[in-house]
Amino acid sequence: MFPRPIQQASPGLQWMYRAALPIALLVWLFPLLGVAVTSVRPASDLAQGNYFGIPSYLAFENYGDVFRNTPMGRYILNSFVVTIPTVIGAVALSLMTGFALAIYRFRSNLFLFFLFVAGNFVPFQILMVPVRDLTLSFGMYNTYWGLILFHIAFQTGFCTLFMRNFIKALPFELIEAARVEGVSEIRIFWYIVLPLMRPAIAALSVLIFTFIWNDFFWAMVLTTSPETQPITAGLSSLNGQWVAAWHLVSAGSILAALPPVAMFFLMQKHFIAGLTLGAVK
Repeated sequence: MFPRPIQQASPGLQWMYRAALPIALLVWLFPLLGVAVTSVRPASDLAQGNYFGIPSYLAFENYGDVFRNTPMGRYILNSFVVTIPTVIGAVALSLMTGFALAIYRFRSNLFLFFLFVAGNFVPFQILMVPVRDLTLSFGMYNTYWGLILFHIAFQTGFCTLFMRNFIKALPFELIEAARVEGVSEIRIFWYIVLPLMRPAIAALSVLIFTFIWNDFFWAMVLTTSPETQPITAGLSSLNGQWVAAWHLVSAGSILAALPPVAMFFLMQKHFIAGLTLGAVK
């Protein structure tokens, strides 16, 4: 049913695996390496058509030019302003909804859970026009709150699925024992369930932070000005009308990738623990 470990395969298959693994890794990393090399390639090389060759010299000043000649600092700040409240809001709401759907048994429990899950299967492209009209109607188009509230609403379904299944795996005897002692439901949630969910909260926070930070579609649909555009939408504006500044776009892309990568490595221990908790007894 499951594939055998490579150590149990024949010697010839193991040799092919060892030979194919670095090749596959290079193919996967080639676009990233190309962006990294282009980010230190001088503009003169690009003007002469040297897109894939060795740079004539390493132009590390491209990273400084991104901040000096473009509103990159503002784009990064906008991304943090949008991403951090979204992560806090989506995780906080999913903690409460996941707790209610996992602990309480009522008639429409399964139906409500289905509604949260079903929202994840709706193609988000078909929501472009109604979401844009809603933000215009409420005066939130091209604002931080329009983008934040939409992301919270759209991510809460996945977060609820994640949290509900996690809480469902917790020992229910802990909650029953607290109820016997007369502990209120709010205190059960705050002092018993919430501390046990720290690995799940860390793992989900990293995932949602990455999703929102890397979002491009809704950043382009709901924002139009550098005052509110996140970095993903701002990168597309680094190209001029007549000149393609790919060295600046590449440098900006590397800078845009640093926060989610840094957050993953800082939270790596909790992230892996949250994803693997409950996998074995």
